[in-house]
Amino acid sequence: MWQTSWRGDSGLSDAALVIYFAAPTALRDHDISAILRERYPQARQIGCSSGGEIYDAEVLDGSISGVALRFERAEFSIASAKVRSGEDHNTGVQLASQLLRDDLKWVFVLSDGIKVNGSELVRGFAEVLPDDVLLTGGLAGGSPGFGESYVGLDGPPRALQVLALGVYGSGVHCSSGSMGGWQVFGPPRRITRSEGNILYELDGAPALDLYKHYLGAEAANLPRSALLYPLAIWAPGQTSQDVVRTIVGVDEASKSLIFTGDVPEGYSAKLMSASFAQLARGAEQSAEQTQVSSDHKETLAILVSCIGRKLLMGQMVADEVEAVKDVLPSEANITGFYSYGEIAPHGVTGNCQLHNQTMTITTIWED
Repeated sequence: MWQTSWRGDSGLSDAALVIYFAAPTALRDHDISAILRERYPQARQIGCSSGGEIYDAEVLDGSISGVALRFERAEFSIASAKVRSGEDHNTGVQLASQLLRDDLKWVFVLSDGIKVNGSELVRGFAEVLPDDVLLTGGLAGGSPGFGESYVGLDGPPRALQVLALGVYGSGVHCSSGSMGGWQVFGPPRRITRSEGNILYELDGAPALDLYKHYLGAEAANLPRSALLYPLAIWAPGQTSQDVVRTIVGVDEASKSLIFTGDVPEGYSAKLMSASFAQLARGAEQSAEQTQVSSDHKETLAILVSCIGRKLLMGQMVADEVEAVKDVLPSEANITGFYSYGEIAPHGVTGNCQLHNQTMTITTIWED
């Protein structure tokens, strides 16, 4: 971890890979790539901007959190592309195809968090990758006001970038967990008009008007206030397979809501809310899903949580990270960030999806 100086283990100067997550202020005020290159001169670098940095059991702001890796038996490869409007599915297909090998075990995606339809991006990856390859990652974060987000590969992080890390080898093992802890409230609504990640109507009424009605005075702070009231959506007859969507923008002219992932017509939707305790319990359940044995002492855990959870929990946000640490092996190395969207298999279906408002955990270790 770095703020104005390094904190933590100073070893692994011969690391082959560095994965980092950095506050927008750190990106603006410092040459992060140069700082990392000085400490890890041989390492490839991948990372992104964050809405908060996770280091062990702490949640920080204004810092760089990450991990330096040297694999004993595994190999890795990195693919990247520029974000192009309407091409998110094709981008996922392209990057997954570049990484595909018989011994591929894990793909970790970091993407621009503002200009991407994350559902389409993930769908493209899933179309190419075999079922036994774990796909996880997140959309780069930033301030709760949804400004720009940045992704970096071997150089200064930039907007409108997406990258994917592929890890290979028979001695590599990985698992994931993803839970929220949010509770639905109010009547179910039907999505009667939408296009991709833009929601126009619920039950035939303008979506923005209905949302403002529920938010009351908080509507004046949209889209920031929407982080506290995400939307659960589910296909007809699949109430146990819901996914969560967070609003990242509003369009007053069309009275629409803009999300980071798809909100398909015909789906049902309900507003959601949560307490601190519910969110911490959701994070704990996510760690339990990883099923990492205490025998795996050299385990890396990458936590991708949602900026909305951090905004709601405030100074208590470290509670959810501490809940995760209590479940994982005591010597696990924990890093991560607060994002605009999380990529992980669904807890019920096992299909990889874009989530919002979850604590998503990826664990990886070698024999």
